[in-house]
Amino acid sequence: MRFAMIGLGRMGGNMSERLLKGGHEVVAFDRSPDVTQKYVSQGATGAATLNDVVAKLKAPRVIWIMVPAGKPVDETIAQLLPGLSKGDVIIDGGNSNFHDSMRRAAELKPKGIHFVDSGTSGGIWGLANGYCLMIGASPEAFKLCEPIFKTLAPPDGYAHMGPPGSGHYVK
Repeated sequence: MRFAMIGLGRMGGNMSERLLKGGHEVVAFDRSPDVTQKYVSQGATGAATLNDVVAKLKAPRVIWIMVPAGKPVDETIAQLLPGLSKGDVIIDGGNSNFHDSMRRAAELKPKGIHFVDSGTSGGIWGLANGYCLMIGASPEAFKLCEPIFKTLAPPDGYAHMGPPGSGHYVK
């Protein structure tokens, strides 16, 4: 599956590496071009800007955000939004408050954009062992993104908790 990973720190970077090893096509972006280049050397497609991220994906686009909770998530979504279209999916895999996840889903729903919140546990050991994923999503968004979840998690290591907000609530 082709999708994007925004934020290639310890978690986002290791998740990208696991997904690349699992056969996915990752469009990688980090504020630091050197960090992006590290994953390009492992097989990812690099993106220089958030607009470039969107341009390198075909609809329905799936974009996973691994940036610090709060304002950075909102700013990232705001920058992505002009290039997105109905049916696209934004996944927040960081440690956002579930109230923020519910708000983001409600703001994106009228635009036809799915918001998925994935409480993600596994730390730096997730690369080797897999990540436990607690996912809040509409059934259609969950189904579209499930190949990603299957690759990231160990067997039986992910679950659909309910609507957007429930993944971060459970974590």
